[in-house]
This record gives sequence, C-alpha cells and structure tokens, in this order.
Amino acid sequence: MGKLKCAIIFAAVVFLSGCLYPNERKSSVHAIPYQDQLKQVQSAVDEFQKANGGLLPIQTKDMSTPLYQKYPIDFNRLAPRYIAEPPSTAYESGGDYQYVLVDVENDPTVKLIDLKMAEKIRDVKLRVQMYRQEHQYPPYKDVLSRDLFTLDGKKLGDGSSLTVTSPISGNSLPLMIDGDGEIYADYRTELASCLKKSKKTFKPGSEIQDMIWQETPFVPAFSVKYTVNDKQEPVFLENDMKKE
Repeated sequence: MGKLKCAIIFAAVVFLSGCLYPNERKSSVHAIPYQDQLKQVQSAVDEFQKANGGLLPIQTKDMSTPLYQKYPIDFNRLAPRYIAEPPSTAYESGGDYQYVLVDVENDPTVKLIDLKMAEKIRDVKLRVQMYRQEHQYPPYKDVLSRDLFTLDGKKLGDGSSLTVTSPISGNSLPLMIDGDGEIYADYRTELASCLKKSKKTFKPGSEIQDMIWQETPFVPAFSVKYTVNDKQEPVFLENDMKKE
C-alpha cells in the first residue's frame, strides 16, 4: 500500500511539473536581457539595409505619427532571412515591447516602446474622453506649464492610477494632459537621472528628451519636449510641446 501511495504521489508530481513547465520556460525566455535581443535585431536591420540599397525594414506610418512611434520595425521583412524570428520580448512574439528605429537619417538604431505604458495611457485617455463628454471640459487639476496640466484623479474616480511605470527605472511617472485632451508621461525624473549619470551639460532651450534613448534601451514615448534651466534641471520646453 505504501509503494502504491508513493507511486501515485510521484505520478502527480510529474504531471504537475509537466503543466508548470511551459510557464516556467516562458518566464525564462522573456527574462533574456534587452541588450542581447537589441543587438540581434540591430544586426538584422543593418544587414537588411545593406542588402536593400539603404531601405529600412519599417512599417509605413502617417506623417502625423509622433516621432518615437513613427518607425516600428516590420519583422515580416526581416524574418527568416535576416533573423530567425522576432525576439521573445517583441509584441509579435507575445512580448511587452514594440521594436522601433530612431535616428533613421544618420544612424538607424533599434530601441523599445513599453506597450504596457501605451495601454495604460490609452485607458486613461478613454476615461478622460468619457468625462469630457459628460462635463464638456477635461478633468484638469493644476497647471504645470503652458497648455499642460495634471489630472484630477477624484473627477476620474481613481487618483492612484494616474501614473505609469517607467520601463527604465521601475519608478512611477505622473500622467499629464494638454488642452486638446492628449495624455503624456512626465519624464523629468528619468531625464534628471540621465543628466546626472552622463554628466552632460546643455544650453537652456535645447531639447534633451533624446537622452532617454541615447542612455537607455527605451524611447521616451508619449513625451512632451524638455530642456534644462540654468541649474541643468529638466523642465518643459514651452515654445513647442508636441507629443513624441
């Protein structure tokens, strides 16, 4: 009887292990460092461009598309000739990131957009639109800069959700709204960190948001433009606050 009981327990353990294995394997695959997969895709993009007279393997986007979202990589043009398949972290493989190109005119470089952030911003924007339909005006709270405001969480019913998690640091980034109802993430804390680490200095009035992709694997998607003040602290660039 004891041997039978042991056999049943052993069979149950084997069965459960078989059920759990795919999830465990999936977790390990998605844990591959960003840089390794970025290098693989960068190599594939470089080879494609060289073989196709300078053309880039990108999806066609409308000219009004924000800069950092304008050049998503088209893996259908890369696989399987230049890369076996899209990396596990890519949206096309069930991952959480969209692979995009920046600096396409000078040095096309592969970077990432966090789709979890994009989804959260779409959700907040939908809630703002619903509020606006009922109350006419968006749920503004405090003025941050010219045509840029914080959101009133009480009016939307959930103040704790008016942030997104930064893929760069894991910190919470506040969400902001402009006069047209567009939603943005506030990257000032991330830019401050980049400025500190890089020790670069900028002239007030010059744009600095490109530091994000220059110093990290990610682009500052859903961002306004930033500059520095006289103390080299990141501030909003008020003369042109277009979405990036």
